[in-house]
Amino acid sequence: MNSVGTNLVALVGRFLISLIFIGSGLSKIFTFSATAAYIASKGLPVPEVLATVAAGLELLGGIFIVVGYRVKSAAFALAIFTLVTAVLFHNFWAAPIDQLAIQQIMFLKNMSIAGGLILVATSGLGSWTLEQNS
Repeated sequence: MNSVGTNLVALVGRFLISLIFIGSGLSKIFTFSATAAYIASKGLPVPEVLATVAAGLELLGGIFIVVGYRVKSAAFALAIFTLVTAVLFHNFWAAPIDQLAIQQIMFLKNMSIAGGLILVATSGLGSWTLEQNS
């Protein structure tokens, strides 16, 4: 594949992996009270602070990856966030039997996305970014 094709594919890949975070970040902003209540229902402290951090990280991290600004840092931060949320919010091993299958799927989805983010952070950024060494 030529340079333009490689850069286009990398840009499309960055866009696609960012969609879930940009959408989720916006959702958390527009349903802030519900997001904080869900976090509180899991027994976590300071749910409003955690909801704010989660919304900001998802939205800004997703945008940074798409536009190519601090891509490695954003991808690693989102990978860690995704792994933590998998364990805290999709702990299928402790789910009621009627929720086990969906929670296992959500857990594995998060693991897969984290893997993709690690790949984004370590290679395949393309040169269509806002930073030379993002």
